[in-house]
Amino acid sequence: MFIAKVKGTVVTTHKVETMAGKKLLVVEPLQVDDPSGQFRPTGRCLVAVDNIDAGVDEIVLVTQGSSARMTESTGNAPVDCVVIGIIDSVCVQGKAVYSKG
Repeated sequence: MFIAKVKGTVVTTHKVETMAGKKLLVVEPLQVDDPSGQFRPTGRCLVAVDNIDAGVDEIVLVTQGSSARMTESTGNAPVDCVVIGIIDSVCVQGKAVYSKG
């Protein structure tokens, strides 16, 4: 699993039947910057299935690989990346890195 920021959405007019009705998001993985203790973008983006109705600019929890097909809605779909949670707060080594709101 990793932490990411939702950067946008993906709309497709044609897709395989098992992907019909699934919302797709562009997510950018984040890492904690050692000097500042804050999130820093990685500069790469992935497309993830949105299982929880996340929105643009939200910080989310993402899983990838075979684990991405273990949710109820992605079990039979050709999915490699899925948003599984909206993050409320993150603490690293006792320091608050992120707090929603």
